[in-house]
Amino acid sequence: MNARFDVLVVGAGPAGIAAAVRASENGRRVGLVDDNPAPGGQIWRKGAPQPEAARSWLTRLDASGAQRLQGWRVFDAPQPGLLLAERSGFGADECAELRFGKLILATGARERFLPFPGWTLPNVMGVGGLDALVRGGLPIAGKRVLVAGTGPLLLAVAAELTERGAHVVGLCEQASLPQLIPLGLQLLKQPGKLLQGARLRFSSRNVPMFTGCWPVEAKGRDKLESVVVQRGTRHWEIACDYLACGFHLVPNLELPMLLGCRIDQGFVTADDLQQTSIANVYCAGEPTGIGGVERAIFEGQIAGLAATGRTEEARRLGRTRPAMQSFARALDRACALNPELRNLPHDGTFVCRCEDVPLAALREHRSWREAKLLSRCGMGPCQGRICGAATTFLFGWTPDSIRPPLLPARMSSLSACGAAGDSLQQPKETR
Repeated sequence: MNARFDVLVVGAGPAGIAAAVRASENGRRVGLVDDNPAPGGQIWRKGAPQPEAARSWLTRLDASGAQRLQGWRVFDAPQPGLLLAERSGFGADECAELRFGKLILATGARERFLPFPGWTLPNVMGVGGLDALVRGGLPIAGKRVLVAGTGPLLLAVAAELTERGAHVVGLCEQASLPQLIPLGLQLLKQPGKLLQGARLRFSSRNVPMFTGCWPVEAKGRDKLESVVVQRGTRHWEIACDYLACGFHLVPNLELPMLLGCRIDQGFVTADDLQQTSIANVYCAGEPTGIGGVERAIFEGQIAGLAATGRTEEARRLGRTRPAMQSFARALDRACALNPELRNLPHDGTFVCRCEDVPLAALREHRSWREAKLLSRCGMGPCQGRICGAATTFLFGWTPDSIRPPLLPARMSSLSACGAAGDSLQQPKETR
């Protein structure tokens, strides 16, 4: 399939939806490509109870005329103005050449995982991962679940699991109480967020909460049976059926990096119109900073307006930016990882789960590139999306190159899209 758009948006989470809606409402031919079967991303996942904001934006998207390419994964950007994507599982395998005049990156974020003994046991999962499985039908009623790590997702998932009948045996937040107080003061300035947090805490009011606390070992024979947690100098063991563990979020930067966008301190650099360092490429949402769904929608709108020439309207909208940036900075400080977490993995603990690379095999290397070449760390199916963030924290390594394909791709896609065709036609909408 070949297609051409005035504005192409990659990522159909809140930022991408807002960008596509505003660009399409301004009369442009807009494409919205996402690897999920339905729009909404991870935060507005299909099948989950939707807040009013989600229902409103999804309704606007339906009416906008934006062409949705759901289930498509972008795997290459071979030349300016062109992305290559593929999809499977829809009755046929397909490859697409997607041409565009302006590009808006709304690629979102993923959970950060840190290795510790036992983290590869069955039923040790990411916080968002367990939440997604439960919303997809995994039986959780009566199961004992420990939620641990850092970030606001912990409380939200603890409340969701409690409402679905799980016995949440504890919530372990690695940040200390003094570290969290400034974030609480920021919430006082945003009544909507404060009310949302209060509702979540009320829903999980029977869940024991511990600050300055984290898992140090998961135990079990064939699957998880218990977790050892640490708080200060105290250690104790908690019996559980599931451990939902995630240490906040890291942005999905693979496509921005492949395009050559400037990255600073782990985020895409964008100006007040969400323009990146690459001409005609905009970025919105978590890749520019982790700041919550409201900020993602806000930046998506600015990008959609700016990409369609409505710069003055975009600048007027941007006048409310300082409050959101202040909250994002407070959230970042609250979720800063305790240096003691670097001591969690032992020499035999796998850091790269795809290639079974233990910590001991990485200590002798000086960089991410060297570790990849000599130990195969980051060379497996996830392409470093799990171990990359872990080694950044453990060793201070950062990826110094991104090469296509961004994700495992079929040979048929690589060959079919090997040459960019000149005869382009508009795609049919896929939902």
